[in-house]
Amino acid sequence: MNTLKKTLSLAAAIGVLALSACGGGGGGTGTQGDNSAGWNATPQWTPHGSGTSSGSGNSSLPATGDNTVTIRVDNTMGGANLLKASIRVCVPGTGSAPQCVTVDNMLVDTGSTGVRLAARAIPTLAPLLLTQVGAVDDTSGSAPIVECMPFGSGYTWGSVKRADITIGSKTASNLPIQVYADGAFPTPDDCTNYGADMGGGAFAGINGILGVDNFAIDSGDAVTTAIPGNYYYCPSQNSCISTRMLAGKEVKNPVAAFATDNNGTIIRLPAVPAGGQTSVTGQLVFGIGTQQNNALPSGATVLAIDKYGAFTTQYHGKVFTRSVIDSGTNAYAFPDDTIATSADSWYTPAAPLNLSATMEATNGTGKPLDMPFSIADTSNLRSSGYYALSNAGANFAYGGKNSTFLWGLPFFYGRDVYTVMGNAKVGNQTGPFVAF
Repeated sequence: MNTLKKTLSLAAAIGVLALSACGGGGGGTGTQGDNSAGWNATPQWTPHGSGTSSGSGNSSLPATGDNTVTIRVDNTMGGANLLKASIRVCVPGTGSAPQCVTVDNMLVDTGSTGVRLAARAIPTLAPLLLTQVGAVDDTSGSAPIVECMPFGSGYTWGSVKRADITIGSKTASNLPIQVYADGAFPTPDDCTNYGADMGGGAFAGINGILGVDNFAIDSGDAVTTAIPGNYYYCPSQNSCISTRMLAGKEVKNPVAAFATDNNGTIIRLPAVPAGGQTSVTGQLVFGIGTQQNNALPSGATVLAIDKYGAFTTQYHGKVFTRSVIDSGTNAYAFPDDTIATSADSWYTPAAPLNLSATMEATNGTGKPLDMPFSIADTSNLRSSGYYALSNAGANFAYGGKNSTFLWGLPFFYGRDVYTVMGNAKVGNQTGPFVAF
């Protein structure tokens, strides 16, 4: 993955969070099975009790195993539709306190690569993690490496370090990660131009980002090009210089570093009624086609993506070439000025809207898929304590008015969403692709 793809990824815990974002105009039937392109867009599983608007989110999940970990949407991260997991972070080669800590409230993000930890979440551990050195353009070979990662909702700025990361029973050893908002070096202008500092107070409920997208490293372009507002080496306290990076020293997807079940992930979340739920519990599954509990169904919809993780969405005659299925964005996020919005950009239609858009691979493979979705005024639900909302939308534009369409967390409810990495082969399909 690279800087462009990450920019398409994160939605924050204050109102609309865009690691991605959403909107609509009015045309679909609103029924999951109505699919003029002939692809099956029906959710693959529905939990018991999903028809009540006040449910706790408990559900009948598919079989668990040593490759699964619990994920959850609730109120602990400070906003609606924020999907969280817990991880264990250790100094490489160690396994117990004080050199290990458990970090909760990690935002699970299929739109970015790698583990990013807020320094405040690991105050005693951060100083024990060695900062990485040896950027390509650093002739001394000894200057600390620092990264700026832009997202739709802002940026993270901080040191690149090494840690052992354990998620459930899986461990990625000696993994390059980012510790952001660590105060080690002043933020360069090329980074602050991306907007809000995601290490700031508005994002206080999020302790970090667990980026499990389709790519092993977070910026393929940085291997050959020094990109302003991406990787830096810092030879002195007030001097950070844009640099190329060795792939092996870039922030890395932890799944790619697992010994097994390392070719992708599945997010399984129960269906959520139109009235919302207070919370939802699901699974993050590691590996695709590697165990009995992670097979890719023969009838799954497969959507090829480009080297930036994007595909094309057509909506109301507009073509959005930077489209992403992104669990880190908390709404269907796209620009549609015909739909009323609140002051913080949430869509607020007077009545629920049944919309549709067409998904298609940018490279022209496969058939276009007509995907129905719904947008409602979720403001009353959010203020009443409902945090899992299947019809939340937001007016969001990034990289041009007709550039970005983010299929955020509402898309995941009631589906198994598969994220296949790199050139991994699953059945007769070769990655990178998303499927559902």
